[in-house]
Amino acid sequence: MTNALYYGDNLAVLRESIKDETVDLIYLDPPFNSNASYNVLFKALTGEQSQAQIEAFEDTWHWNEHAERAFDDVIQSGNTEAANMLNAMRSFLGENDMMAYLAMMAVRLIELHRVLKPTGSLYLHCDPTASHYLKVLLDAVFGPHVFRNEVIWKRTSSANNPKRWGPVHDVLLFYTKTPDDYVWNKVLIAHDEDYLAIKYRHEDERGRYRLSDLTAAGKRGGDSGKPWHGFDPTPLGRHWGVPASIVAEFTDDAGHLTTQQKLDLLDENNFIYWTPGRAGKPGFPQLKRHLAGGQNIQDVIDDIAPVNSMAKERLGYPTQKPVELLERIVLASSNENEIVLDPFCGCGTAVHAAQKLHRQWIGIDITHLAIGLIERRLKDAFPGIQFEVHGTPTDFAGAEDLAKRDKFQFQWWAVTLINAVPYGGKKKGADSGIDGYYYCKPDGKKTEAGIVSVKGGDNLHSNMVDELRGVIEKEKAPLGVLITLREPTGPMVKAAATAGLFDTPFGKFQRLQIATVGDMLDGKLPKLPPQEKGGGYKQAVPEKPGQERLI
Repeated sequence: MTNALYYGDNLAVLRESIKDETVDLIYLDPPFNSNASYNVLFKALTGEQSQAQIEAFEDTWHWNEHAERAFDDVIQSGNTEAANMLNAMRSFLGENDMMAYLAMMAVRLIELHRVLKPTGSLYLHCDPTASHYLKVLLDAVFGPHVFRNEVIWKRTSSANNPKRWGPVHDVLLFYTKTPDDYVWNKVLIAHDEDYLAIKYRHEDERGRYRLSDLTAAGKRGGDSGKPWHGFDPTPLGRHWGVPASIVAEFTDDAGHLTTQQKLDLLDENNFIYWTPGRAGKPGFPQLKRHLAGGQNIQDVIDDIAPVNSMAKERLGYPTQKPVELLERIVLASSNENEIVLDPFCGCGTAVHAAQKLHRQWIGIDITHLAIGLIERRLKDAFPGIQFEVHGTPTDFAGAEDLAKRDKFQFQWWAVTLINAVPYGGKKKGADSGIDGYYYCKPDGKKTEAGIVSVKGGDNLHSNMVDELRGVIEKEKAPLGVLITLREPTGPMVKAAATAGLFDTPFGKFQRLQIATVGDMLDGKLPKLPPQEKGGGYKQAVPEKPGQERLI
């Protein structure tokens, strides 16, 4: 089951492929913003503004048959709380885009609750557009008693808006499956330098430290109320407060020591700072509290920057989250070899973090573009990595089925067979004749873009070759590849041959070639000029062994 990528609707994948209580940590970032479209962008090797902009999916949700069916699934699920809550939301919101989104999410949250182990956790990443509704749904599905945190991530330093507070944060809703027995690991982050400059102003052989009171509020009898070195805390309504953890560093017999002996032990080992005396009076003792390795993670994250245009990890996916953010979540709420699931895996940041931190993982996405991007990302970042990919055609019958179900998904998948970059989208106007670009250097120096056209229908004719030849000439492209599902006709093969050859330092190549899906699945690829590594996709930076635990 792990490590695995699944192409398909995550609801179907969860129901068909993920067993009950098998997942340790779930992270999901389900998009909702009615004014935005989420695109996968591929950077051209030329370094120019990317021409290959793919509309992977529209971030719009409408009340239709699918939403009605999702709503009905929740009502029939047996989860009374979720059904009642969703019904109430429908009464309040009506049948609009937000309600469609919530119905789609509710049925998926029920499945995510099912697959989560009793010791597991779920983090739902969202923006304030829908976070309040999602929290109510999570309370209904998981129960309000297992809500742990609303974590705020400051995703940008500023946002200009003339009529409201600048929106600079995202929300992560943290729930566990059970109220007490769940995985939680101590994760430390670096202290803020301004805080250190103010609080930890002193330094000795152990490093930086701050001064702390050696007494605690309230009078006590026994040793803790007796004077030490002439100081008596009792008249001040206090008693000696000796930190057991520090004393334990120097003796295994702390339980048999008096409070005064413990204070002596701290003094002998330079854990007590004596203030300068005044007017002939002695100074008084204060405890040295040395700076630890870091501070515990907090529910406001302002030390992790977004993936900006200059970031090394940037792959061109506009909603890409920084690996460091996901590492923090994975470290806190899972252990090595446990299973991390991301049902909306996008460009794969969660599975990347899981792999880096020696967890197993499952990623699900509804587009071949995303699955292909994650495959490349993981192979670039972790050379030699092994994982399974489910739902992507591996034989002709699978390719034929995909072509019938969704021609756009088929086109996007087919161009990747020759390591080309998909181009186009569902909402483009007239067909430009370009479904992908094959980036190469025919002269060994300058990067050029060959044209890829995909035909997944049953009826092929020589005009298709003529059309591609016209696009090649118009775009001044070095070559063209026509990918077909069916075998080309004789006139098509002849028309392709008349396009001629072109010379390169790597040999002669046919300017226009026809490649069938069946041949390519059998390993018979067209003869094309060599590519640089990456083939037009932005490559992930290889991870360095031994850096897995840095956050």
